[in-house]
Amino acid sequence: MAENNTPKTESHDPGRRNFLKNTGLVVGGVAGGSLLGGLFTNQMKSDDGKKGKNEDAVKVDPSHARVFFGRFEDFIVLATATELIFPEDDNGPGAIGLDVPYFIDKQLAGTWGINGDDYRQAPFTNLEGLKKIEKADEKVNHSRANRGKIFLEGLRLMNGESMKRFDASFDQATEEQQNEIMGDLAAGKLDMKSIPSDAFFALLKQATLEGAFSDPLYGGNKNMDGWRMKEFAGARPSYADVIESEEFVKLDPISLTDYQRKK
Repeated sequence: MAENNTPKTESHDPGRRNFLKNTGLVVGGVAGGSLLGGLFTNQMKSDDGKKGKNEDAVKVDPSHARVFFGRFEDFIVLATATELIFPEDDNGPGAIGLDVPYFIDKQLAGTWGINGDDYRQAPFTNLEGLKKIEKADEKVNHSRANRGKIFLEGLRLMNGESMKRFDASFDQATEEQQNEIMGDLAAGKLDMKSIPSDAFFALLKQATLEGAFSDPLYGGNKNMDGWRMKEFAGARPSYADVIESEEFVKLDPISLTDYQRKK
């Protein structure tokens, strides 16, 4: 986010912003579970149960087709959590508006999700050994489980914990309840089998931020709005035409996809 454009109203929205601040991480917030559920389910159906106007677009547009997540229940928990980490505000869209959940879905369906580029030979570190490792990314690298399995376990744990505590799925829980579960996840207080829960939270946060700011070629950063919030010019081959300008030059961002278009 552009540091100089932080909304002045932030201090008046403690429930939305304080969670990740209190855990010593990036700025955060959350949209209500019912709202998030509506953002996705309303694409499928209108209020009267008939086809919604966006249903065909969801089916036809391959960029909005889930590849890794076969269960919508898992995907909506992911969407809720990413919006908590990277919320919509006066600066611009949040994780859902930037297609971050779909970015993560595509990454998990590929080499990254199966740790295909990593050294994956035994011996692996057991759970107790992983808890002794300080860096979260190293915990992930030393686990027997790949990233895809870690995500599925972590998201289902969050949903199960919400049902157990509040008798509501994670996306339908209140903002305060969602914050409670995410806080326990970040603090390593939830019991996962593959890795400590704080390592999963760090992995989730990393994937969320990458989805918000990576090139749209990879499925996130919709309309390059993540770059626009940072006033980043994108994948430009050169700045030779403006480098000597004495005035500040604001450039529209360019994606790698722009180089693939026919002229």
